[in-house]
Amino acid sequence: MPLKHRLSRPFLSLARPFFKLLLANSIFLHHRPYPTTILPKHPPPSHAPVVLPTQTLIFHVEGCLLRSSSTFPYFMLVAVEAAGGLFRALLLLFLYPALRFMGNEAGVRMMTMVCFFGVRKKSFRVGRAVLPKFLMEGVGEEGFEEVRKAGRRVGVSGMPRVMVESFLKEYLEVEVVIGREMKELCGFYTGFMQEEEGEEKVVINGGDVLGFACHGQHLHHSVFSSCKEIHRVSEAEKSRWAPLPRDKYPKPLIFHDGRLAFRPTPTATLAMFMWLPLGITLSVCRTVISIFLPTRLSVAICALTGLVNRIVSTTSAAKIRPFDSAQTHLNRPLKKPATSSGHLYICNHRTLLDPVYISASLNKPVIAVVYSLSRVSELISPIKTARLTRNKADDRRKMETLLKEGDLVVCPEGTTCREPYLLRFSPLFAELADEITPVALRVDTAMFYGTTTCGFKWLDSFYFAMNPRPMYEIQFLESISSVVSCDPRETANRVQSEIGRCLGFRCTALTRKDKYQMLAGNDGVVPTKFN
Repeated sequence: MPLKHRLSRPFLSLARPFFKLLLANSIFLHHRPYPTTILPKHPPPSHAPVVLPTQTLIFHVEGCLLRSSSTFPYFMLVAVEAAGGLFRALLLLFLYPALRFMGNEAGVRMMTMVCFFGVRKKSFRVGRAVLPKFLMEGVGEEGFEEVRKAGRRVGVSGMPRVMVESFLKEYLEVEVVIGREMKELCGFYTGFMQEEEGEEKVVINGGDVLGFACHGQHLHHSVFSSCKEIHRVSEAEKSRWAPLPRDKYPKPLIFHDGRLAFRPTPTATLAMFMWLPLGITLSVCRTVISIFLPTRLSVAICALTGLVNRIVSTTSAAKIRPFDSAQTHLNRPLKKPATSSGHLYICNHRTLLDPVYISASLNKPVIAVVYSLSRVSELISPIKTARLTRNKADDRRKMETLLKEGDLVVCPEGTTCREPYLLRFSPLFAELADEITPVALRVDTAMFYGTTTCGFKWLDSFYFAMNPRPMYEIQFLESISSVVSCDPRETANRVQSEIGRCLGFRCTALTRKDKYQMLAGNDGVVPTKFN
């Protein structure tokens, strides 16, 4: 084949399906995992030799666990979330044609340099907060079944250890992860990886040790020399593997971070960069329209730009079961009725825009109470907002005062959750009003997430509006009386369960603190200056 045809093939393969994929919106679809529990942090890697028991399986992560051996999407995620993310991501995309002609080892080293150079080691959380979701979605069911049969598992990866260790140890229960360490200088990654001699040594203590890898891959690590037998699969076999179903996740995900809502393959990443100029313009226009125009008019105009606000009829909703006060609350005193003039709406928390869309659906102004809100988000909000202090007595007095002024929207989860789960509802709202209206919210985005844990929160609403066709689905459920129960926690649990049943979400006892401890390493209490 002529050289010019060989060089032009990667560019043609990227550009040809772009418009078709962007219109179909299929390259940005993502799946929702099932719930899990909060996972403890694993200790830092030790460089002492690890002695493994008998019946051990040593498997290559990219070769036999993931359906695709391409590591480009995972490095792209690191590039996007690192400092100077868009520049790094664009540089990595430009280098993709050259990476196609490089060997696997040279390609990994090149991508590592682009993605890690100058990144502060202490602040690198992509391996724990972002990559596990996409790595889990890339696991093949057939490969996972083979790996799961082993009594002890050792994962070997050509990627840096910091990218795969949390995923393998916390979600797949792999005992030992073998991957190259990143070199660092003054607390920053240099972009270079240590050679094999610097990797963790593994001592096999007799018994049957099997290997699992892919045909055509050079098993450079010496640990495979201890295998009694190595089973190999071909790329053709892997291409027929099915994605691992969510109900088979050993430890399914609830929390994850990062801005990208799609798997950043080369084609999808190119489509994102081509959409970005229009997306930024569209986001600013949608925001300005929502701020300065009346609600009814702004909703109609934003709908013409692709922003969908769908109201589901209450008659089609799951009916609220009557409260069994005769049995559940037998001989209990009735709670003193609360006095209020406004109406109290309780909703699950998906993005910062939840109260805005509830106000638009009601076609009347409401007041939103929030725990933390950036100054920018507060400034551009088309409805009134009020800050809470996390002091129960002060927050209750403030909400009672606000409820006398008008309708109030409360998100008792205290933080957003992207996946189909509900976090624990704070019972404080149950002490404010005699009657509560639950509101079930469902949000769909295709390209960008409108929430973040470690990033700039003041950009959340802009990222949400940058999606080609974002959608809010709102369903007002039948009102619930809070007078019957003397325990506010029972009312909170009932509201949570009814919203979860309506949406098909699972209820958990996890809290804001659990989320931030897992993703950001703090309690989620941070200064609100442009955070």
